[in-house]
Order: sequence, then C-alpha cells, then structure tokens
Amino acid sequence: MTEPVEPTSRDRRRWARYLVDERAEAQVYRDLAERRGGEEREILRALADAEGRHEAHWLELLGGEPGRLPAPSVSSRLLGWMARRFGSIFVLALAQNEEGRSPYDSEPFATARMVADEKIHREVVRGLAARGRRRLSGTFRAAVFGANDGLVSNLALVMGIGATGVGAQFVLFSGVAGLLAGALSMGAGEYVSVRSQRELLDATEPSEYADHVLPDLDVDANELALLYRTRGMDEREAFERARHVVKTAQAADRVLPYRLPRAPAVDHEVVGSALGAAASSFLFFASGAIIPVLPWIFGLSGLPAVAVALVLVGTALTATGAMVGLLSGAPPLRRGLRQLAIGFGAAAVTYLLGMLFGVSAG
Repeated sequence: MTEPVEPTSRDRRRWARYLVDERAEAQVYRDLAERRGGEEREILRALADAEGRHEAHWLELLGGEPGRLPAPSVSSRLLGWMARRFGSIFVLALAQNEEGRSPYDSEPFATARMVADEKIHREVVRGLAARGRRRLSGTFRAAVFGANDGLVSNLALVMGIGATGVGAQFVLFSGVAGLLAGALSMGAGEYVSVRSQRELLDATEPSEYADHVLPDLDVDANELALLYRTRGMDEREAFERARHVVKTAQAADRVLPYRLPRAPAVDHEVVGSALGAAASSFLFFASGAIIPVLPWIFGLSGLPAVAVALVLVGTALTATGAMVGLLSGAPPLRRGLRQLAIGFGAAAVTYLLGMLFGVSAG
C-alpha cells in the first residue's frame, strides 16, 4: 500500500484557486437562477449546489478556510458581473465554455466524481443555453448578421473606390449609394422571403374543405385513410383511424357538424411580419454600412480617412463576430478575429483592385 503524498505549498495554492473558482461559479448560477423561473431556476440552483460540494472538497483538503485567498479570475469576475446585470444567453454560453475547460482531468487531488460532475455540468449548461438560443427572436439574429453584412460590403466598396484616387466627395457618394442599395436589397429580399414563407404555411395547413362530407363516406372503404398515410401513418393505422373518424362523424351528424381532427396550425407569429422583417433588415444593414462612411462624412480624406474607417469597422466586426460566437457556443474571441480577417480580407481585395484600375486609368 502506497503512502499518501504530502501536499506541497504549490498544491495548496492550486487548491485555493479551485476553491475561489468553485465559489465564483456557484454564485454565477445563483445569480442566473434569480432571473429565471420554474424548471430552469431549479436546474441552476442544483448546479450551484454541486459547485458547493466541490468547494467543500477543497476546503477539507486545505484544513478549513485559508487566511488568504487569491482573487477570482478575470473570466469568473466577468461572468459574475454579467449574470448580476443581464442574466442572458451570453452568460450561459460563456459558462458553457468555462465548464469545458475544467482542470480536474489532470488534477490528482480531484475525485473521479468531480471530474464526471464537471463534464455533465457542461452538457447541462449547453442544454440551458440551447433553450435560450431557441427563445432568441429572429430580429436579434437579423441585427447581428445584417449589420455585419453592411460593415463588410460597404467597407470593401469605399476601400476600392478610394484606392482609385478619386476625390473624397466621390468616395462619400459611393458609400452612401452602397448603403442605400444594400439596405434596400436586404429589405426587399427579406420581405419576399417572409411573405413567401407565410404563403407556403397557409398553403400547407389543413382546411375545412372536406369536413361536411365525412358522414357520407363508406366506413369500410374510404379515401380518408390515404389522407392519414400522407401524414406519416402506416397503412393499417391509417385505415383504423379513418374508420374511427367516419363512425364518429356519422354519429354526430344529427347533432352538430363534425370537424376532421388536424394538427395544430403553425403560429405565424414565429415567422413574423413581412413588413417588419423588411424594415428590420433595412435598418440593421444600414447601421453597419454607415460605419465605414463616417470618416468621409466628417470631412476626412485620403489615408487618415482610410485608417479611421479600418479602426471603426475592425472594432465593429470583432464585436459582431464575438456575438455570433456566443450565440453558437463557440469561443467569442476566435470568432471575432475570424470575422475581422474576413472583413479586412474583402476590403484588401477591393483596395488592390482599386489601385490597379486607378493606375491603369492614370
């Protein structure tokens, strides 16, 4: 039998760090629970209790409350601040990433149960975040993606036009024209898309067209079974259902009109209003597309205008990319940098083309 390993001062410092982190995570879940109700509140409180059990483990190893504890990590403090003030999907997405970076896999003093707990916690938080993502309105997603489209397309446009060597007024006009053209195109496209979707839903919903003839059908030979087969039933089940419906309709015929059972209608509010979607897309695209034009609007020109535009758009691209990352549960910084690279890459291509055409024209 091996002798127990005597912990070192480094071990104790590491345990103190774990203790602080577990307390911070538990508090995040408690703060989120206060902003939730029903089952979600109970789940978040249970997660906080589980973190409390892990906290007790490190306290036991430390022999009680240490006289001095390290400060919580920056990520823990950020999560706590956001949980107290927002309690949003973004906090859960960040918490999901934090749970996925548990150090207990390689920690010899962590129990196998703690390692398992942390892995399950990540999936629980992922499930809660997924609920939040499903509740997110389409308008919010359209805001992020629409603004991003405006940023990239209009930055590429003004960079390309500016590189040809034309005057600042022409660059400004081109940027405003690109803003209006893109925003109108986005708005019109969104209107047609949502309108078409609503029309498709109207066309696929069951109607009362055949309800009044149900009592006249033959119980043992009728085409109602074919209807149920189109809804996914097998032949036997469809026939039995059809017999039942026809018998019920015939029995009710003298009392009140019988209506064919049908699935719940699709809620058109989920799809949204075509005009509302068009207006939202117009405004979101325009809000992004105006940013690259701002330096020229305020009178800058040449390289200073280009530099300011790149800084403004770069900041906005990183922010929108980070939000997309949070929505998808991916690392926000990585997604922000990827979006920045894509936007600046598109601008670089049009800038080089503009220089080429500008030199050729000269």
